[in-house]
Amino acid sequence: MLDHEIAKVCHEVNRAYCEAIGDDTQVPWDEVPDWQHKSALLGVNFHKDNPEAGASASHTSWLEEKERDGWKYGRVKDAEKKEHPCCVPFDELPREQQAKDFLFREIVHQLQEV
Repeated sequence: MLDHEIAKVCHEVNRAYCEAIGDDTQVPWDEVPDWQHKSALLGVNFHKDNPEAGASASHTSWLEEKERDGWKYGRVKDAEKKEHPCCVPFDELPREQQAKDFLFREIVHQLQEV
């Protein structure tokens, strides 16, 4: 499976998971801005390049990418202000947010074999 296809699956699973926990802010893959496509692809590449990396490493990689792009902690996700409530270390995330990193990692590892 191609990287952009894996990224799309990761996004859509994340969107469904978010809806299941009461977060309806995620839009379908075909509607997300370019920066979000890029972020998902970077996550896919991170796990393909670092197959032993765990969920916390996935989050750390995501957080470093966000910080490079000027994002910081904010109580509510706001792309214009570049604020995100998950801009904290992995161990400070609520468990339902940590689960997203476990899901992302597992999807990449399963689909790269397809």
